[in-house]
Amino acid sequence: MKIICIGRNYLAHIAELDRELPKEPLFFMKPATALVLPDEPFHYPDFSEEVHYETELVLRIGQTGHAIGEGEASRYYDTITVGIDFTARDLQRRCIEKGHPWERAKSFDQSAPVGVFKDFDQLKDPRQIAFGMQLNGQWAQQGNSRDLIFSFDRVVSYVSRYVTLEAGDLVFTGTPQGVGPVHVGDRMELFLEGERVSVFEVR
Repeated sequence: MKIICIGRNYLAHIAELDRELPKEPLFFMKPATALVLPDEPFHYPDFSEEVHYETELVLRIGQTGHAIGEGEASRYYDTITVGIDFTARDLQRRCIEKGHPWERAKSFDQSAPVGVFKDFDQLKDPRQIAFGMQLNGQWAQQGNSRDLIFSFDRVVSYVSRYVTLEAGDLVFTGTPQGVGPVHVGDRMELFLEGERVSVFEVR
């Protein structure tokens, strides 16, 4: 199992980070050891003093595919949930300044908590999927799939040109505006269409 993450996929998030609008999907990967299952705690890493949350819709791949056509892409993902792409922002900043890869800032252990997955046929409207995260009981991020720059199908098709997708792989589809820091003792709740799909503590 591998975790593919899409960057800069919401206009408001691009604006808040002052980045350029991508012409095609941007992606990076996290290892299987980044995964945190629903309701399990996130342990704050000792190598960072500025870990940020990025709340995202997460697709689970249902069958193997390579060079998938965009018109057929929806056949390759079967369920969806909400997850967090944790980022060691201080490390990322230093990597950017030095022109180094970002893996240690994005791909560390436990950097990808996810909620319980739901079938697409359980959704009210698969074209407009509301999601969000509450931090200590207050909304920190809210988004909707209708605002994606690159659709689910575009993302899956594009990534599969370079990396064969296999059953069980996860695709984090990008974060809306509102990213920010977490601290030890924080309580985080993930919501998909108003239903809580995970709750966990930062330890």
